[in-house]
Amino acid sequence: MALDQGLRRPRIGVQSVIRFAEDHGDVHPAVSHVAEDGLYVVAVVALVVWLLVPRPAKVEMAVEMVVGLVTVAILVKVAGAVHTDPRPFVANPAIHPWFSHAPDNGFPSDHTAVAAMTSFVVLLQRRTVGCLLLVLSALIAAARVTAHVHHVQDVVAGGVIGLVAALVGVLVWRAVDGTPAARRAAGQSLQTRPTSEVS
Repeated sequence: MALDQGLRRPRIGVQSVIRFAEDHGDVHPAVSHVAEDGLYVVAVVALVVWLLVPRPAKVEMAVEMVVGLVTVAILVKVAGAVHTDPRPFVANPAIHPWFSHAPDNGFPSDHTAVAAMTSFVVLLQRRTVGCLLLVLSALIAAARVTAHVHHVQDVVAGGVIGLVAALVGVLVWRAVDGTPAARRAAGQSLQTRPTSEVS
């Protein structure tokens, strides 16, 4: 009897959240907006941070962001070629996505990857804003699962790719930081201090 009662006990998880959202039609538009447009919010906030930081930090962010985006594009292509995960509405025709989406490979989530990468880059310059963007990135990932356009593994892989891409951007910046080109871009003088004469 105790076992039966334990089995009847409701579990809180991804499917429970999805069922709750499906039972409340007014949730659909909000979730869909986060899933589709949340990435634009991340991008706008990152742009505002870039405009507000000093010029040297602007160059750093620009390098990390460009390298990060290129890395995301490469890793998403490679991951998609290695593993295929049909989107929920493709795997189960009884499921309907909450917004129009192509029935292509859902692995990995490029929205989550770009949002996570951008958030990590911002985090290096503005910790509080970066943390808020990471929360928004997690909400984007959850919304895309709830809206039946991704499985959990797709968004988790996207988050990992975003982190790796941000780290690659940081490593590239550290490699070029201090070079004449980087110093010119940052508005720093290329003149070196004269060495003192040895008596």
